[in-house]
Amino acid sequence: MIMREMTVDATVENIPAVTDFVNRKLEELQCPPKSQMQIDIAIDELFGNISNYAYKPDIGPATVRVEVEKHPVAVTITFIDGGRQFDPLSTDEPDVTLPASERRIGGLGLYLVRKTMDEITYEYRNGKNILKIRKNI
Repeated sequence: MIMREMTVDATVENIPAVTDFVNRKLEELQCPPKSQMQIDIAIDELFGNISNYAYKPDIGPATVRVEVEKHPVAVTITFIDGGRQFDPLSTDEPDVTLPASERRIGGLGLYLVRKTMDEITYEYRNGKNILKIRKNI
C-alpha cells in the first residue's frame, strides 16, 4: 500500500491545494475521469465542512491522507481534524423525492458523497474526527 499525507489549515481557501494533492496520486493511477470528478466533489464537500464547522470561530489543522491499494485498485482518502466531534454519517439523508422548495437546507453534499463512494467510515479517536472515503478504481 502506498500512502501520502499533507496537513494544512482547515480553510476553504485550501480546498484547491488538497484537491491537487489527491489528484496527483489519482493521475499516477490513471484514474478514470468520472471517478476523479466524484472524488473531487467529495473532497470539496468534506474538506469544506471541516473548514466551515470543525474549529469555528478559530482555524485549526486538518490532515488529508491518500492510500492506494493495488489489488483491487482502490483509493482511500482520510480526513483527520481535532475540531468539534461530528459524525457526518449520523445525519439523516435528505428526501430527494421532494421538490427543492420543500427540502430542508443542507445535507445534499453528504448525500452525493454517500452515493458516489464505495465505502465511508467515521470514528472519533484520541480527540480526532477521522473520516475515510474509499473509491474502487
